[in-house]
Amino acid sequence: MSSSASRASASPAGLTPALTLVFAIACGLCVANIYYAQPLIGPISDTLQLHAGLAGLIMTLTQLGYGAGLLLLVPLADVVENRRLIVGALVGAVIGLVGIALSGSAITFLVASFVVGACAVAAQVLLPFASHLAPEATRGKVVGNIMAGLLGGIMLARPFASVVASALGWRAVFWLSAALMATLIAVLWRVLPQRRPHASVGYARTMASLPGIVLNTPLLRRRGFYQGMMFSAFQAFWTAVPLALVHEFGMGQRGIALFALAGAAGALFAPVAGRLADRGLTRPATGVAIVVALLSFVLGAVAMHYRSVAGLVAAGILLDGAVQLCQVLNFRSLFMLAPELRGRLNGLFMTFIFICAAVASGIAAAVYAFHGWSGLCLLGGGYVLLALLYYATEFRRASMPAAVGG
Repeated sequence: MSSSASRASASPAGLTPALTLVFAIACGLCVANIYYAQPLIGPISDTLQLHAGLAGLIMTLTQLGYGAGLLLLVPLADVVENRRLIVGALVGAVIGLVGIALSGSAITFLVASFVVGACAVAAQVLLPFASHLAPEATRGKVVGNIMAGLLGGIMLARPFASVVASALGWRAVFWLSAALMATLIAVLWRVLPQRRPHASVGYARTMASLPGIVLNTPLLRRRGFYQGMMFSAFQAFWTAVPLALVHEFGMGQRGIALFALAGAAGALFAPVAGRLADRGLTRPATGVAIVVALLSFVLGAVAMHYRSVAGLVAAGILLDGAVQLCQVLNFRSLFMLAPELRGRLNGLFMTFIFICAAVASGIAAAVYAFHGWSGLCLLGGGYVLLALLYYATEFRRASMPAAVGG
């Protein structure tokens, strides 16, 4: 490797607060593209003439696109220069968003949604990129701070979409997002440092290594299952709750926006999670997160029984906080493993999660349509219960090394 390439691949002296903020905002804007359609399922399906039982496809295709991008694009972070990869993905996202805004049929909308989902994985290149730049002692804190931006994007996407759609129509949401992505391209190209992998084995060999990484990394399988079930529950709740707010409480898009904005408070848990992980509390904090998520569905069911919007808001905050706490803990654990595999580890981890989420989105709309909110709470609680049962097996095994298990 040339001396210039070595310098390009080396970490800078430090990840400044300003650059950390850029990473956080960029991750939030990228991943928000996956969630803009979630509170707009009703008006979009009406425009595209989708049956209520198939409305979940609006989210499912975006999630499947994200899963495909995680599997096929994110591992490239271990092969090609990261800044170019990120900017290239964002260009694709702009094209997909314009396609959504112009779509005149369900087919064109769903194809464009798949493209947007696939290109939104730029966020999952940015996250391990930042972890390379951060010193080990504060890696959990840095990941937590950036995850707060990413998760804030997830949560704020829904109220943003609802407010814009109520004033300008649902297509305006995607036109505005396309403009934001174009601006982000210019900013990131200017401020991001270059990062070239220390050694490139080529795309084909990189992809061929993925099955072996899964087989030989039990922590990846365990943490992936935890977050897959937690995120399935998250998707089930947030896919169905806008429908429930309309049908049970007669809310419009502004009411749904305020509900989602209140739920965004759960993003505050992310920086706390990073600090807990840096203190070696990954395992107990994971258990707390899973239990809180399970309790949130109990609260959600009770709140709906008593027609309490405040109770539903509290359930949403608890669920979001628990899912985010668990995700930061999982990322920190994985990023403490082999640095040269971070792109692939992150891609595999997130691929499984978003496949689970895509399936959960499709199932949730159908379950709510045929079995109501009680059925939805049983579905979401069932996902979390599976995670809890698997978590219990940690205590029948020899304790993991601190760097792995936290």
